[in-house]
Amino acid sequence: MRGHHDTYSPLHRWGVGPGKKVAIVGLGGPGHMGVKFARAMGAEVTVLSQSLKKIDDGLRLGADHYHAIGDPATFEELAGAFDLIVNTVSARLDVDAYLSLLGVGGTMVNVGPPEPLSLNVFSLLARGRSYAGSSIGGIRETQEMLDFCGEHGIGAGIETIGVEQINEAYERVLASDVRYRFVIDVATLA
Repeated sequence: MRGHHDTYSPLHRWGVGPGKKVAIVGLGGPGHMGVKFARAMGAEVTVLSQSLKKIDDGLRLGADHYHAIGDPATFEELAGAFDLIVNTVSARLDVDAYLSLLGVGGTMVNVGPPEPLSLNVFSLLARGRSYAGSSIGGIRETQEMLDFCGEHGIGAGIETIGVEQINEAYERVLASDVRYRFVIDVATLA
């Protein structure tokens, strides 16, 4: 359930809908669900990922745009473009660079368990931007999310593996080669 709710919650709480421009940072487990949710809510969705390796997946999942954050030109090109940025990655980020992508009054929400991050408060003051954290809501919001998934036919992308593939799966997680969750077939535990 983690991944699902992590990204549903901030999109719901910050009023994502038609006319809103949303960026999802990272296209892993939580990120791919964020794209699906934001798209179903009617937003214009952009994926910001380390490279263009998963661009086909991102567009297939419903992203309107896909940019590589490894390319410095991306930050110039997208300056002030977003109402909401949802960071789903746990890696250390240059928060100030991401905040520069927000328009006036925009918010960046962190949902991952991140490395310690720092930011220059001026990045917030300059255009009335906000930086927030979001964690799983309560039972009520979880039910809302499940209802939303049912209504829009949204489910997580999974790959089922046997117990004998756990080591290989772990290596693939480290190599960012997961589409998008591994599920262990408990029948193989016998």
